[in-house]
Amino acid sequence: MKAVVLAGGYATRMWPITKHRPKMFLPIGDATVIDRIFAELEADDRIDEVFVSTNERFADEFEAHLADSEFEKPTLSVEETTEEDDKFGVVGALAQLIDRENVDDDLLVVAGDNLLSFDLSEFVDDFFEREAPTLAAYDVGSREKAKSYGLVDLEGDRVVDFQEKPDDPKSTLVSIACYAFPRDALTLFDTYLEGDNNPDEPGWFVQWLQDREPTYAYTFEGAWFDIGTPESYLDAVAWHLEGDSLIADSATLENATIGENVHVMDDVTLIDTELDHAVVFPEATIENGGVRRSIIDEGTRLEDLDLAGALIGAHTTITR
Repeated sequence: MKAVVLAGGYATRMWPITKHRPKMFLPIGDATVIDRIFAELEADDRIDEVFVSTNERFADEFEAHLADSEFEKPTLSVEETTEEDDKFGVVGALAQLIDRENVDDDLLVVAGDNLLSFDLSEFVDDFFEREAPTLAAYDVGSREKAKSYGLVDLEGDRVVDFQEKPDDPKSTLVSIACYAFPRDALTLFDTYLEGDNNPDEPGWFVQWLQDREPTYAYTFEGAWFDIGTPESYLDAVAWHLEGDSLIADSATLENATIGENVHVMDDVTLIDTELDHAVVFPEATIENGGVRRSIIDEGTRLEDLDLAGALIGAHTTITR
């Protein structure tokens, strides 16, 4: 089996934090989002090769990241885009990757910005039991949230209806960006695109596919985070920390008050400052301030500020 980790997005909703770094490199505790996925794929002997699908802008960052990692399976597969408007869409990019890398095997596809509470190996087990297209499904618990995803209607484990981003969702069970396709189904990507169908979201492909091929769902409980907004990233950090905080040994704290779910990285300086539900990247300095539900990028200096819901880009100085 081959695997594709989707890492080609530009994460514009998280700028400036992700303007110069892939959002997959955002840390959740001591590991990045994508490294958690790599670790699971590395441990599954059924997966012999992992393609990291990214864009030209971030190709060098991914190449350096993989070179410094312990993982042996991942290799880069670069789509020729440098900005959001150039993108082929996820389905278009997948079809091109299958052709470019001569993939002729069962295929696991997972988004590199997914934080999953289930083991990918269990999902693969479920797929191999059927050898049929399979998706992972999760109850988001809110019809308002369900509007942003592909709505899944099941009879048993079989998908009998699928609606991508419905205006009026009738349930809260949605498809997340984790799919498995048998080898014989890979040609359907080209068939789908030749029909002038939407190349952007894989949900449109699944909606088209389930009318033509028996398609199944692996439904899981626990937690799932689609890390595409600052809010979802901070929620994922909070889920991991469970109310605790992670403070680097090299950080300097002078009269600093640390609340819940705070991640302070290397060489940060905090003086007369209160933090709560916040992530502070290396070498930032915050003096005489308060920071809540905010992300502060590296090398930033903040003085005499009270911030809530803020994203502060790297190497920024803001003083009152």
